[in-house]
Amino acid sequence: MAGKKERQRRLAREHYQRQETKRAQRARRLRTGTIAGVAAGVMVALAVGGFLVFSGNGKPASASATPTPSISASASAPATPTPSAAAAVAEPATHCAYTANGTAARNVGFPPARPDYKATYQASIVTNRGTVVIDLLNSKATCTVNSFVYLAIKKYFNGTNCHRLTTSGIFVLQCGDPTGTGRGGPGYKFANENLAGARYTAGTVAMANAGPGTNGSQFFLVYRNSLSLPASYTPFGTVVKGLGIVQNVAKAGTDNANAPGDGHPKDKVIISRVTITRT
Repeated sequence: MAGKKERQRRLAREHYQRQETKRAQRARRLRTGTIAGVAAGVMVALAVGGFLVFSGNGKPASASATPTPSISASASAPATPTPSAAAAVAEPATHCAYTANGTAARNVGFPPARPDYKATYQASIVTNRGTVVIDLLNSKATCTVNSFVYLAIKKYFNGTNCHRLTTSGIFVLQCGDPTGTGRGGPGYKFANENLAGARYTAGTVAMANAGPGTNGSQFFLVYRNSLSLPASYTPFGTVVKGLGIVQNVAKAGTDNANAPGDGHPKDKVIISRVTITRT
């Protein structure tokens, strides 16, 4: 009897060992399949992420076949700007925060932290094509207007080119970069303003940026309704005279340097000076 029991125990051990071996093999196969699946997923994610971040000319872009153009400006030209949006402040603002950001295209210092929030301003952009007059929205975008007025008084815009014209999807002329590359700024940045319900109708003047809180010196003039633009660009002025000048520049077209309907204006626009009048 003892021999029979021992044989049964041996057979049971062998059966158990065979089951354990099979379980281990199944576990190895499962681990291998899981690792392969994860690796494949990572590769796909990287490929998609790379396309989203680096497609085209290095600016963030949608994977859509017909992406909506965006308004961008960057002093340091990051591929994926990720600044934090500053907390909204009541307007008119009584205090403005300007923080260092990259190297200034023209070093004129920082605007005063305390704006003249009770003032009303009008800006005249004198160009080789004529003069565009803008009522500045100081009561709605105080810190933006404070910066624009400061840069104008410091002659920051004098002798600069409007470097970008879009004639497809959105309809804007972009200016304010002394380098003429779309990458230049004043060496500081500041928060967005006046975005609630923002719509970019013809005559709107707004700030270009590289994401929330990255406003600098670049701005754009909307010469035709561009309602597909998201409310991401601070409107700080309205053209009251000279919109036809910009529209005529648009009629001459763009060199398509960035994409079809997006590049430098064929009719070069040079800002000789920006004058500010208190009204």
